[in-house]
Amino acid sequence: MAAPGPEDALRGVLSSDRGRLLAALIRELRDFDLAEDCLQDAVEAAVRHWHRTGVPRSPAAWLLRVARRKAIDRMRRAGRFRQRLPDLASLAQADQDAANATAPDIPDERLRLIFTCCHPALDPKSRVALTLRCLGGLTCDEIAFAFLDKPAAMAQRLSRAKAKIAKAGIPYRVPEAAELPERLSGVLQVIYLIFNEGYRASTDPKAIRHDLCAEAIHLARLVVQLIPVAHEPRGLLALMLLNCARFRARQDGVGGFVPLEQQDRSLWDTAMIAEATGLLAALPKDGPYQVQAAISAVHAASPDWPATDWPRIATLYDYLHALAPNPVVRINQAVALGYANRPDLAACLLDGIAAVPGMDLYQPFHVALAEILRQTGDTAGSRAALDRAIALTRAEAEKRFLITKRDAI
Repeated sequence: MAAPGPEDALRGVLSSDRGRLLAALIRELRDFDLAEDCLQDAVEAAVRHWHRTGVPRSPAAWLLRVARRKAIDRMRRAGRFRQRLPDLASLAQADQDAANATAPDIPDERLRLIFTCCHPALDPKSRVALTLRCLGGLTCDEIAFAFLDKPAAMAQRLSRAKAKIAKAGIPYRVPEAAELPERLSGVLQVIYLIFNEGYRASTDPKAIRHDLCAEAIHLARLVVQLIPVAHEPRGLLALMLLNCARFRARQDGVGGFVPLEQQDRSLWDTAMIAEATGLLAALPKDGPYQVQAAISAVHAASPDWPATDWPRIATLYDYLHALAPNPVVRINQAVALGYANRPDLAACLLDGIAAVPGMDLYQPFHVALAEILRQTGDTAGSRAALDRAIALTRAEAEKRFLITKRDAI
């Protein structure tokens, strides 16, 4: 097989190592914006040089070395030479060490970075957005879509968060043991949102961004290793593994979206399911991620769609709502009740949350409403709800699926 060309090699290294590269640079430079700018400088240099000299043996290490050199140049031009002299000396030494190494290494500083991004000094929304940007590599547009915000407003939020970290002197470190419990919830929320952006990609025409899902799972494993006695990191890891197990069955041969009820379960990854159920077996299910994983485990244990234990799933969603009240939980509970032959109860749940701010812009609400209205015989209402869902859907594969579903009513 031929070696990848410069463009493919660059795309590959940014897909697999961007978060690790950026985390290493932020650790060395102690400046988010400078680290991002220097990494971008290195990427632009790679576009120019790799066509002429060929792809280096270690593309990621090459990018890190060039980014360090770009940082040195920027610091010298900025007129703060004396102020940044320790940083310049450190960067020069790191560059020399990398030049002398037979196998240049990139330190994995992502766990430090995620706890820095999730520091309590930042508001919750900024913690999530900053980590999605720095570790997940999402664009401002993608993050704005996840929050139903305007891209310009999200860009300002990210800029303010970085400035606050610098001004407040927020340390770039993993918290001490006593600090971990209060910091853990925000970290897990960020990891799950990274996974969800990969699982239901807002802009990727293939509808699944495997790189983001893999990044989220890797981060969850890091947290599990760091805090082995905590239950929720294991629950989140199990939940993401169970969702990933269905990837091969979630799209047809031409990239079309395949819903759970139509998936070929022989394509599900049994190794991932086994790992996830093994994690769950040792957990008390006393947290939201553990309960969500238990719901996914019910699906994984069902040989086919008709055999799904919908009453059990509806009960688990009710328990989940008691742990973490949320209109999204009620939407999923309503769907489960509908399949458990209780569309009347499902309709009541949806009526109760229809007026929640932002719900009219939440696509899954309209998908769920369409299904419940179909079950109650309101075909016109069902089609109208699907029309609204289609208008809110950005992933083309899912949009095609919803159009087919609407046309079949």
